[in-house]
Amino acid sequence: MIPRKKKRERRGRRSLIARKCRFCEMGLVDIDYKDTGVLRRYLSVRGKMISARFTGTCAKHQRKLSLAIKRGRYMGLLPYIIR
Repeated sequence: MIPRKKKRERRGRRSLIARKCRFCEMGLVDIDYKDTGVLRRYLSVRGKMISARFTGTCAKHQRKLSLAIKRGRYMGLLPYIIR
């Protein structure tokens, strides 16, 4: 007889998705690139953008957030990469 493979149990990924968008809760329409305190929350230790899956932002605000981070990097307010 051929031994059967065990079924993998799903790990708890729901805690990542269950968060709500902070920008929707606050009612913000635009995200300012000059507000580095807010933008740094969405950057990793290395300076990379954290995905919406982990931060909980909606698709609309994730697009605006990425644009604001890119503008802040271009203006020299945020780092591109931290080595």
